[in-house]
Amino acid sequence: MCSQPDSSNWRASLHGGHSGEYCEHAQGTLAQVLDSALAAGYETFGVSEHAPRLEERFLYPSEVAKGWSLDRLKDDFERYARALPSLVEEYRGRLSVLRGFEAEVVPQVSYVEIMRGYRRRFDFDYMVGSVHFVDEIAIDGELDEFERALEGQSGLERLAVRYYDTVSEMVESLRPEVVGHLDLIRLHGRRFGSLDSSAVRRAAESTLEVVRRHDCILDLNTAAYRKGLGVPYPAPWLVKRAQLLGIDFCFGDDSHSPADVGAGLETARSYLLQHGVDHITTLVSEGRSLGRKKIPLD
Repeated sequence: MCSQPDSSNWRASLHGGHSGEYCEHAQGTLAQVLDSALAAGYETFGVSEHAPRLEERFLYPSEVAKGWSLDRLKDDFERYARALPSLVEEYRGRLSVLRGFEAEVVPQVSYVEIMRGYRRRFDFDYMVGSVHFVDEIAIDGELDEFERALEGQSGLERLAVRYYDTVSEMVESLRPEVVGHLDLIRLHGRRFGSLDSSAVRRAAESTLEVVRRHDCILDLNTAAYRKGLGVPYPAPWLVKRAQLLGIDFCFGDDSHSPADVGAGLETARSYLLQHGVDHITTLVSEGRSLGRKKIPLD
């Protein structure tokens, strides 16, 4: 259940906290990331390290180049999960640290069981449901991989529709508290044409209906600023549509280093207000479970 709007600090992130301790393409330690969250004035900071990909074909080129193995990914994720309780206690009273992880949708036939298993095994507070792969091809990594995904779907429109369908399937299957960077397809897709066709809009609107039905929170993700997109994820028309459907938003700085923490947050606050969203929703600890808290932005 959501509590009544609260006048406390709106600086909260539910997607981010990736660090070089547990993620090959991140930098710094998790403690340094949390110290940066304190310095940035956060009240709540959810850390959501990537779940490991369990087949070699899903290793990123940068991981392969550094000699990273599947065993290392699994071991690092376990170290991450086991480090979190002590960090929660270390920062208690100064910063509310929430223990989360970011799901992957690979392997396609078994990811649901795998992600649910991680959640049970490590008793995470919450899950960020994200889609980085479409039909087991990465869509936010190397450009040549995105081009392979385009070829597999015979063009951008079909790839975008399949992407949103995959997000819908993920939400239906995993029921994550937070849906990450809803229109991530924009990252590379903008280079190849319009993502504003009627078919793409219908697919995205259908995904929003699934998000609403399962009462997920949408990640207003500021990483898009760092990637040069101009506006965060999701784009203005999706924000307006979600707002009309009564879908809640949270902030996600999607930090991959201490320097990323809080980047773009003030701009993102203005962005939401400009598009009719006057509050964010964050997660709060309530004993052994999480509740929700609405916090005004103005």
